[in-house]
Amino acid sequence: MQIFLFNFILPLKPFDMKKLILLSVFFLTALQTYPDWYITRGPNAGEIYFMGPTYTGEIGIYHSTDYGQTAQCMDSTIWQAMRITADKTPGVINYVTMVEALYISYDYGSLGSWQYRNSGIKLQINSGLIEGQIYSSFSKHSEDYGVNFINHSYNGFFGSKLDVEIDNEPGTGYVLVNQYGINDSVFLLKSIDNFENLELQYSFYKESGFSSVRRLSRGVYPGELFFLFGYEGRLFISQDYGASWIETNKYNKSDIYISDLVGGRTEGEIYTLYRWGNLMGQNAHTYILYSTDYGISYEVYHPFAKGQEPLLSQFSAKSEEDAQGKFDIKTIDSVYYVTGDLPLNVQFYNYSIGNINLYEWDFDNDGLIDSFEENPVFTYADTGWYSINLTIYDDYDTSSFLRGNYIYVYELTSTEEKWTDKGSGLSFYPNPFKNRITIKFSNKEEPGRNEIYIYDINGNIVNHITSISDKVIWDGKDIKDRNCGSGIYFIKSTENNYTAKIILTN
Repeated sequence: MQIFLFNFILPLKPFDMKKLILLSVFFLTALQTYPDWYITRGPNAGEIYFMGPTYTGEIGIYHSTDYGQTAQCMDSTIWQAMRITADKTPGVINYVTMVEALYISYDYGSLGSWQYRNSGIKLQINSGLIEGQIYSSFSKHSEDYGVNFINHSYNGFFGSKLDVEIDNEPGTGYVLVNQYGINDSVFLLKSIDNFENLELQYSFYKESGFSSVRRLSRGVYPGELFFLFGYEGRLFISQDYGASWIETNKYNKSDIYISDLVGGRTEGEIYTLYRWGNLMGQNAHTYILYSTDYGISYEVYHPFAKGQEPLLSQFSAKSEEDAQGKFDIKTIDSVYYVTGDLPLNVQFYNYSIGNINLYEWDFDNDGLIDSFEENPVFTYADTGWYSINLTIYDDYDTSSFLRGNYIYVYELTSTEEKWTDKGSGLSFYPNPFKNRITIKFSNKEEPGRNEIYIYDINGNIVNHITSISDKVIWDGKDIKDRNCGSGIYFIKSTENNYTAKIILTN
């Protein structure tokens, strides 16, 4: 977004001058917080386009082919661009303006390559699934690179639109909405007939009524979605068309703005776009946080730097077993956490931002520094919940991030031994179990989507659980989140259609 200065002189009274100053402060604050940077995937692995600052103070469109490690500014003259989306065709990218005009480039967005294409196009544009296909919000779509559009009926739509996304399954799409008078929720609507009809799929609770970045992006599988709740710094994933969600990460809140997010072209790949600037553009920085494990850990790339860097503490962790082998996303109440039995070795991942010269890790939040390493490993020798704090320093400032109750350590007893059904290719531990049981697909060579059904002794379906790793955790509850009674239950895997027995004790 640009700043326009109008050259005029008016006679102002002291009171008018005060109002003008207050208005100017409000205007500049609004400019700093407006989410006007976006990121989109290209057709090839590692290829992205994003919007960001330039050395001249304009907003530019950048192209990267190395996952955001480096990027080339393709054009810094199209100040009216509000949102971008890349086609499935190599080199084709679109942008839309506030006045609902669509432009297209067939040369990676390079200067002078843009052509006016159409009018009446909404800001929420999506593409990249089929060559030449582009969606104008949920109201219409084009099959010929935006020359002609087909209108949709969108029956069942309600509320105020926040974001729109199309699925990897053609004809399926989503609309994220607010509802007037309901300040603690946002709603996900789903369509399976190309936005002819919509129905309520999910309701997200929000901690704050503040209107900020709320971004939907598809992954690589049909039904796989990512949801970025920007102001609260929360990242969710779904693999069942938005019917259920897992919170995989919670970012540190800061004036380093989480501007946008997009899924990549390979499994588990996520790009998160960060922006920061102050002193009227004297300092301006773009960061790409790149993840290959559904947003748990990140590499920090810094494709644009101008002036002094900001400072932001951020980190995550995995058990050492998960870090070295097949990754298991473990959750409690659909929130990712690190867990394992004694002794638990934990690998910490620092993805802080800034010119950092000192790291101070407190692995149990007792006020004592346990490590000064950048990405340490720590062994937990006692059971229970642990909160972790990371404080970082540069030459000017300090930043801290506390993740409360982020690690849980338990102990297996002699009656809670690992049990394997060799015929099914499944292993369970502990079995019998009281609070939760881990079901591992021991025959799988690569992690991926898994489904299990849980039956009671009468053959009734108790629960249905999906996973994006080689492990599933069942907490002894049914599909309506009610505690199941003690007794014998059966696990059926859709991977190989085998069934095995487990025992729940109260």
